[in-house]
Amino acid sequence: MFRHVIDKDEINKLKVRHFEGEIKVVDSMDAIHEAMKEIRKFHALGFDTETKPVFKKGKKHNISLIQISNHEVAWLFRVNITGIPDALKRLLEDEAYLKIGVSLHDDMLRLRRLIDFSPNGFLDLQKYTEAFQIESKSLKKLVAIVLGFKISKSQQMSNWEADVLTEQQQRYAATDAWVSLKIYEKLRSSLNQYQ
Repeated sequence: MFRHVIDKDEINKLKVRHFEGEIKVVDSMDAIHEAMKEIRKFHALGFDTETKPVFKKGKKHNISLIQISNHEVAWLFRVNITGIPDALKRLLEDEAYLKIGVSLHDDMLRLRRLIDFSPNGFLDLQKYTEAFQIESKSLKKLVAIVLGFKISKSQQMSNWEADVLTEQQQRYAATDAWVSLKIYEKLRSSLNQYQ
């Protein structure tokens, strides 16, 4: 099965990988409706959010970006520009679509500061991996343990409310959502092997 823990030195020896599919920045109502038509064809999706970092004590920023990914396409919703329109809210509430991520409790708290909604269909890998006795909980460690590669966290503290997201920011954001989907699928397929 899978290892329970992994340390920094072991992770540093692994090869870096990132999302290599198409990235679509969604920053207008037209783009949101187009993205929803595409997303609704898939029933398991990687999910993540990004928030502009805070460097002053007591200050809070709202979520800037919601990332939703399959294996070929990652949609980056710039909710600091568009807000969360009904089409996106409906997806977040729709239990027919499995949205997979890490530390989703924090994401839901932050999303509820933007909009009143009832999240459904979310699967938090931090809870899901308990069944596999994986003790490491961060996305970086879960990627290393389950997928055998490492992801870069160099853009984590960048400005997610910049007028234009850099290619590095887009790739980072897409990767975080994509690997959540990959981890889930790898864990599921390992269960099938042992039945």
